[in-house]
Amino acid sequence: QVRVVESGGGSVQPGGSLRLSCAASESIFSSINAMAWYRQAPGKQRELVGRTSRYSTLTYADSVRGRFTISSDIPKNTVYLQMNSLKPEDTAVYYCKAERRGSDYWGQGTQVTVSS
Repeated sequence: QVRVVESGGGSVQPGGSLRLSCAASESIFSSINAMAWYRQAPGKQRELVGRTSRYSTLTYADSVRGRFTISSDIPKNTVYLQMNSLKPEDTAVYYCKAERRGSDYWGQGTQVTVSS
């Protein structure tokens, strides 16, 4: 069982920035195959924001490419989501997911609200 804990959510004005953190209970280098960020807005389906694999392959949703950046701190088993130029449509609960040996492990989510 992999434990995943997100943090760093909050409220910000349009154009602002936030950095989310996702701490895993196992090594993101040797144990976990990939880490991904998802988000779910009210009344909408959960959608992929971005993903980083063990080999540092990065993918992003078209809606966030160029504004959001995923990075990793391997010794801390932590993945970050740096969000810049935030828009009201980025408002959602953001979830982190760890992928290991064909299973997915989700965090509890952290709320991000973009509003003036």
